[in-house]
Parts: sequence; C-alpha cells; structure tokens
Amino acid sequence: MTEKRRLGSAGPRVFPVGLGCMPMSLEGRPDEAASARVILAALEAGVELLDTADAYCIDEGEMGHNERLVARALREWPERERVVVATKGGLRRPGGGYAHDGRPEYLAAACERSLRALGVERIDLYYLHAPDERVPFADSLGALARLREQGKIRLAGVSNVDAAQLTSALDTLPIACVQNRASPFHPQGLEDGVLALCEREELAFVAHSPVGGWQAGRIAHEPLLQELASALGATCHQVAIAWLLARSRSLIPIPGASRIRSAEGSAAAAGLRLPPEAVSRIDRHYGEPAS
Repeated sequence: MTEKRRLGSAGPRVFPVGLGCMPMSLEGRPDEAASARVILAALEAGVELLDTADAYCIDEGEMGHNERLVARALREWPERERVVVATKGGLRRPGGGYAHDGRPEYLAAACERSLRALGVERIDLYYLHAPDERVPFADSLGALARLREQGKIRLAGVSNVDAAQLTSALDTLPIACVQNRASPFHPQGLEDGVLALCEREELAFVAHSPVGGWQAGRIAHEPLLQELASALGATCHQVAIAWLLARSRSLIPIPGASRIRSAEGSAAAAGLRLPPEAVSRIDRHYGEPAS
C-alpha cells in the first residue's frame, strides 16, 4: 500500500503524487467535459491533492477558469472530503501575460473570488503564488494570516520562494507547504536550501513542473531515463517522479495533465521504487545533491 505524505506538521496526509490542473486551462486545452474526466481519472487512481490557481486561464477575462473546472469535476466525485484542493492568489493575467499582485487588498479579494469559483466556504490550502517585489513580503503574508484567522483558508502556503523568504514567512504565520519547481532538469530546486528547511520545519515541499514543465517533451528522449525506465518497466515520466519521491519524504510532486493516460501514469509512479543506485545515477547526471 502506498504510504501517504503529510501537508505540513498539522495538515492531512495525502497520496504522494498530486495532480497539476493548470494544463487544462491554457491554450490548446481539452473541452471542460474532457478535463473533468481527467480529474476524475486521477482521483480514481488514488490522487488526493488537486493543484489549481485563479490565474490558470488564458487571460484576465476568465480568471478562475481552472478553479471552476475543478469544482465541476468534484461535484461528480462522491468522496469530496478526502480531496485537498490547493489554489493560489497573487498573480494576474493582463492581456494574457503574467503580473504579480501581492497587495493585501488584492489577495483578500482574490480569495473571495476563489471561494466562489470553488463553491466552498473554506479553501483547503491557499498559497501566495509568488512574492511581489513591489509589495513588502510581510504585508502579503499578513493578508494570508488574516484569511486564516477569518476561517477562509485552512492551510497557508508560499510558492516560488527562496530559503530567506521561507524563513521570513515562517516568522509571520504557520506555513504548511512550499510549492517550488523541481525536476531532473531543475535539480537546483532541491539544493538551494528550501527543501532542507522544509525537512527541518516539517513542511511539505510540493514540486511543480516535476517532469520539466515547458521542457516536458524532452524527458522521454533522455538516454539515462530511457535506460532506467526500460529496466523498471516504467516510463521516463514515472522515473522522474519516482526520483523526486525518493529524494525526500517531504516531497509531493504535482505533475500536470490534460489527458487521462497522463494522469493515471503519473499516479502510478507513486508505486515505483527506484533502486538507490538509480537515484544516485540521476543525481550525478543532472547535478549533485546538496550535502
């Protein structure tokens, strides 16, 4: 049986691989009914953490698209209480681009919109999407603290932060999770001090883009991963996810998917056990782990 991983010292335990829902709301996305089937297939495969954000959409005119999609799928799922939905605020989509907005008043309004989009009274896990260099970090964190005190969010998290910013966040409010990038193509995400701090403080490190993000098409052509995947009867994507799981008990990868096969394959990676020598080979090939 796959052992679950905790979302922070006081958070729930969840299946060790989550689902990144972002691809279902970008250009080239499937229709909403097909996307709902992808989410439901992931849940059927054991996934219990769904990752979304208000800014997962094509432009400012459809903010909340991905959240509404998640809510639609969950209306068809009979075990809603076992699913943790994580969303984020603090990013806008003007003209289809991306702009940070960490102002407390913006975060308060964004949270209200996310509550409506998700159709809930309290958000399971709410992240600051990224620090806004124009706004004091403490001010953005204070907004999350107030949302938590008001009962609008259960758990608070920060995303796309460095170790110093995470330390500052921990001084301001209880943080359950950090969501940062980490993959074989971005091993520095495991070596910059954030993962070590998560381990020490009993936080979850939720790894976004675990198979490369915009480089995901490359991963199936990596000779080392191909060799290991062939030996283990797996795919290169599954080997990459299993490598992250083997690196730390704090890690929870959230590979994205817009097809049922991808969602099911990612979930199956939770049961793949990489031999220690395979983990070491990937470490050496893509960058030595921190000592």
